[in-house]
Amino acid sequence: MQINGPKIYFTIPIFGGIPVTQTLVTSLIATLILCVAGVLLGRNLKKRPGRVQVLTEKAVTVIRNMVVEAMGAHNARWTPFIAALFLSSLLGTLLGMTGILRSSTADISTTMTWAVLVSGICWFESIKNNGFFGWLKGFTEPIAVMTPMNIVSEIAQPVSLAFRHFGNIAGGGVITTLIYWALSGASAGVLRLIAGSSVAVPLVLLVLGVGLVLLARFKAKGKAKLALQILGILCLALAALRLADLLWSLTGRAYPEMSGAAAGLCWFGALAVLLCGVVLLIGHKSKGRTALGAALAALGFLGICFVSEGPMGVPVLTLGLPAVLSLYFDVFSGVIQAFVFSLLTMIYISGNCPAPEEMKREK
Repeated sequence: MQINGPKIYFTIPIFGGIPVTQTLVTSLIATLILCVAGVLLGRNLKKRPGRVQVLTEKAVTVIRNMVVEAMGAHNARWTPFIAALFLSSLLGTLLGMTGILRSSTADISTTMTWAVLVSGICWFESIKNNGFFGWLKGFTEPIAVMTPMNIVSEIAQPVSLAFRHFGNIAGGGVITTLIYWALSGASAGVLRLIAGSSVAVPLVLLVLGVGLVLLARFKAKGKAKLALQILGILCLALAALRLADLLWSLTGRAYPEMSGAAAGLCWFGALAVLLCGVVLLIGHKSKGRTALGAALAALGFLGICFVSEGPMGVPVLTLGLPAVLSLYFDVFSGVIQAFVFSLLTMIYISGNCPAPEEMKREK
């Protein structure tokens, strides 16, 4: 297992070489998406808005109200900047879920650039409102002895802001990778034991899986029903893998070589078909949808077996948990971290942009 930084695609041979990394590509794509969305959502505005315009206006109103509450009505002009910062952070994190791109917020260079930009804005606004010497005088308040601590605080502010956001997103990716690696090893060990067994073991697993699914369908309720369904499907999957491996060994067919990108797309496509089939099997009682779910599950299963170079090569224990963790870290944690980063930015900027009446009172 290797956990590396962003991959360098190529280097632009100017100014000593400018590396084009995964982070840069993700940031550019996020910027392009936001620009295109802004143009499409902001044109052809009507007095009688449609659904899209209503949702857009509602989102803009929510962000503006958030900025006004945190920074004051006199700082409402910062709404576009805060919205761009929040959406760039959120979209940069979500793009990492594609499996092709890397989350831009999982790179310290991204969050540090934003933090330095925010610090620069704070210093500019402070100098603008208090003058250059007034800004320097602020480092000596409340007493001159505090000057070194105030200087350290100004330096620590962007560093803490950057590392907080970067650490949560990057840490989530590392935890998901470690769990996936551990489950892959456990899956390989379990499948190796089953692969070396006779036909009796998969038959026992098959009977046990059918029994658990039927028990969950007709007897259990609530959380117990869900637990029995998951155990039953796992037993059926292990039994199906072993039986398919036995049948495949009888055919003596070889798998064609596939590129990494093609294999990844086929694997995720087959997994999506399999999950759709399982959802139809569990969630619907009509015979038609149950048959469709069974057909989709079988088709997805065969696709995964094909891409995994043999039925016993499917890492069955890795299905589910890493995806749930990825959703948590990329979606929930991504939203929370983008909100926290934007909120702290509003607090820092508003501290250097007081209300006009406050400035008159200080003078």
